[in-house]
Amino acid sequence: MHKFITVLATLIIFQTSVFAQKQKTKVSLEIDPATFVFSGYSAHLRIQPAGSKHLLLGVGVYAMQLPQLIVDLNPENKDKCWTSKIQLGYGLFGEYFFGKVNQRWFVGGQASLQNYQVENEANASKMTFTNLLLMSYGGYVWTPFKTKQVYFKPWAGIGYTTKISGENQIAEQTYNIAPVTMFATLHVGYTF
Repeated sequence: MHKFITVLATLIIFQTSVFAQKQKTKVSLEIDPATFVFSGYSAHLRIQPAGSKHLLLGVGVYAMQLPQLIVDLNPENKDKCWTSKIQLGYGLFGEYFFGKVNQRWFVGGQASLQNYQVENEANASKMTFTNLLLMSYGGYVWTPFKTKQVYFKPWAGIGYTTKISGENQIAEQTYNIAPVTMFATLHVGYTF
């Protein structure tokens, strides 16, 4: 009986250690190349918790000069000499993959704070404000190499945004902050 318990305990320990090795935490780093094109930066850290087959959690920071096309999407700001820059955005992200993490289709959510600097070129005045962004999004991850460490992640989302501090008005001119926003981009990532 003693041998049986010893063998059984050894098998359980061995099986647990093998299972733990298969289920280790994975870390990924991502960037958004568009932010660099538009005079900014981005860095995102993503973690797949041990034992999670479909969940990816993360944090990110980003900044960029918004293209005029994005500013003009809001008809209240169009052709009114506004420029807009995200000086610093930082957020929490969560993504659910229908297959393996960082492979194929996924949906996600983001909660971010964004510090904006808005300028009206007609009177050369600037102002700053901070908004809260809550966004849901979906996309696809393409892994072109056999190792599946490098990936390309196009995604698009729709979200709610509201000003939580600062000013969005210069004299009688108001930079309109639409409560609904849309965004699409491409992240490039590497899983360690």
